[in-house]
Amino acid sequence: MKNLAYIVVMLLVLTSCGEYQKVLNKGTVEDQYKMAVKMYEAQKYGKALRLFEKIVPSYRGKPQMERIQFMIAQSNFNEKNYSLAGYYFNRFTGNYPKSSKKEEAAFLSALSYYKAAPSFSLDPTDTNKALESFQKFIDAYPDSDKQEEANKYYTELRSKLEKKYFEIAKTYYKTADYDSRNYKAAIVAFDNLLEDYLGTKYKEEALYYRLKAAHDFAMKSTQRRKAERIKEAVKAYDKLKRNFPESKFMEESNEMLATLNKEQEQLVKG
Repeated sequence: MKNLAYIVVMLLVLTSCGEYQKVLNKGTVEDQYKMAVKMYEAQKYGKALRLFEKIVPSYRGKPQMERIQFMIAQSNFNEKNYSLAGYYFNRFTGNYPKSSKKEEAAFLSALSYYKAAPSFSLDPTDTNKALESFQKFIDAYPDSDKQEEANKYYTELRSKLEKKYFEIAKTYYKTADYDSRNYKAAIVAFDNLLEDYLGTKYKEEALYYRLKAAHDFAMKSTQRRKAERIKEAVKAYDKLKRNFPESKFMEESNEMLATLNKEQEQLVKG
């Protein structure tokens, strides 16, 4: 009996596969649409997508296209093609502004880009798209039951980018011994971080590293540029002390200030 049941199941599977291939390769557009929906509802999203690809040109501009486009986006999401899903959900919201599924699509577009976003150290393209999409959703649907979740993801993504740009700025500083141009790059990068992410958790450390970059840049400058750069480094010290008078970096910062003042005195004497 067990063997018989197994044989019956296998026959059903083979029949189903045969039917799918027949419709995929030789079926009418209408048959392919029906089979695509059947595969979608059976959670066979990869097979559904192959059929959707074939029928989209025939249904463009027709009422069924709204449903098709949403299913394409959802199928890509379920297949973990997150960047594509984000694109298609976003496209859906633009193409069907009056759809009952617009809010859901807007959230899923942002969520797709969130899931596509790599670790902080890699290309931030999808992270930026996710941030933009969540911000649009938060603004457009203030009463949505997804607001709390959207805000949580938005905060997480902002934190990821903060870390990325902080580490980039530190890398500029740490490689400046090999390329002195990176002192200036580090200073600019820390300034951008502090301006773009007000209240960042990296503020104290960013101000400290900005001071170090300005200090080292001044000390290694030519005599012609040294006075100007010492002045900028002293300003960096003042900013750190003003914001964090009890900073754990204050002892080392005071030593840098003393070095800068001593160098300034020698320039005046010279």
